Amino acid sequence: MSGNGAGFTAKLASFIVNTNEQNIPEWAYEHAKVAFMDWLAVTFAGKDDPLVKILIDYVEMMGGKKQATIIGYNMKKDVSSAALINGAASHTLDYDDTLVSFFGHPSVTVFPSLLALSEWRGKSGKEFLTAYIIGLQVGGTIGACASLDHYMAGWHATSTLGHIASAAACARLLGLSEKQATYALGIGATQSSGLKRVFGTMCKPFHAGRSSQSGLLAALLAEKNFTSAEDIFEGPQGFFEALKGKVNEDVVSMLGLGWDIQNLNQKYHASCHATHSPLEAALSIIKKENIELDAIKSITVHSSTLALSAAGKTEPASGLEGKFCIPYCVANALLREETGMKAFTDEKVNDPAVRAIMKKINVINDPKMQALESLVEVETTNGKSFQAFSDILQQIPSLEVKKERVASKFLDLCEPVLGEKKSLAMKKKIETMDKLRNMKSMTRILL
Repeated sequence: MSGNGAGFTAKLASFIVNTNEQNIPEWAYEHAKVAFMDWLAVTFAGKDDPLVKILIDYVEMMGGKKQATIIGYNMKKDVSSAALINGAASHTLDYDDTLVSFFGHPSVTVFPSLLALSEWRGKSGKEFLTAYIIGLQVGGTIGACASLDHYMAGWHATSTLGHIASAAACARLLGLSEKQATYALGIGATQSSGLKRVFGTMCKPFHAGRSSQSGLLAALLAEKNFTSAEDIFEGPQGFFEALKGKVNEDVVSMLGLGWDIQNLNQKYHASCHATHSPLEAALSIIKKENIELDAIKSITVHSSTLALSAAGKTEPASGLEGKFCIPYCVANALLREETGMKAFTDEKVNDPAVRAIMKKINVINDPKMQALESLVEVETTNGKSFQAFSDILQQIPSLEVKKERVASKFLDLCEPVLGEKKSLAMKKKIETMDKLRNMKSMTRILL
């Protein structure tokens, strides 16, 4: 691997530091505001999860300066702890956005650190959004080079790439030099970890918070000229050699020319993204053919190795495990057509009615399926058979449709927590946040 993709780390550092915000298209900022609205919604919705309370108790025990807001708790903690807690809260429902090139969930690793840092250092809304767009692009670029091999080796890319995306975004926000940005990438990458083995436990959302926190730490240390390897990705025994992947020059050549933010895929089901195509395909058959649930003899779901590595649970015992179980997500969608937060409780997962439908569902690892797409076959008791195909990652709506759907999701998740008046006021502020002179005016309404 030595010598392969020479200068890759340096190119990333140059992109972080030298990208002129004037060269970022206006539509990218509109996408970024939609992404922030979606992230805030899932953070408010997830703030009362037991794992969040455990983290807050831990931080209370450790003490620290009051620098940044803990969303929805009317309290401030040090910037590092704020990134950890808000990041974990935003991923606890698994209802946050995904990006194909990232092989996971980018926003939950970048927004928490940027929000804490922006509040502490008094950064503007435009600076905040610019740093997010750049951090997201760095994460996607490294992910495209790491390739599917990285994810399939057992690494949770949300965490491993999240450490680096957060570091890149924070480096931009802090205005680091190229040398310092190089160090930030190295410090972030050497902390990169996170195993898929913990899916279905509190550790998965912890990965999001920890990666955001670690990236923030990387940038703050680099600001003080804390050193690291300057070829952390392409160098011998570096990120790619150790964690899989190699420099893809075609991908690198696109830095600054294309923007991954338009490919962000917001979720409208509160479960692992690998469950979305199967449930969408199954629902389409039942609705189109007007099939009664009692008339279903069997359902066969064709999924990929990738999808099953993320959502391969077959006997979920809890609401959290249900998020990573294709049979439950399909059965629940058919039975209730409620796929939001309320669908993933221990009671709902263990409901005999949904269990009866799950017994009719067979999930097959089909080599023809490569990513998160799925072919679903429904056989009825009268001998008829129907098929439908869905590829949720290729069904990304237009910006205008995203705005409408995310706004609806925002109000649906925030109104039970904040009330209608405050939720609407917050939504309006987000829609013009690129005009904010200081992000403190945003964080004041997040308490």
